[in-house]
Amino acid sequence: MFVEITVIDGNVEKAIKVLKRKLQQEGLFREMKQRKFYEKPSIKRKRKEKEAQRRLRKKMRAIKRFA
Repeated sequence: MFVEITVIDGNVEKAIKVLKRKLQQEGLFREMKQRKFYEKPSIKRKRKEKEAQRRLRKKMRAIKRFA
């Protein structure tokens, strides 16, 4: 993973906000939180299934809204 953020006019605070937003969108913070402790394979599988269902519901809501 390679992320490059450009600081414009010495505005470091804005560059940090942009960096945080990009990392959030890539799911880095969520992954760091999950890797903090060991997760059993059975629990990991259940979590991934839940996340997939959540993504599907979200996608279906978006489709229903524009249909």
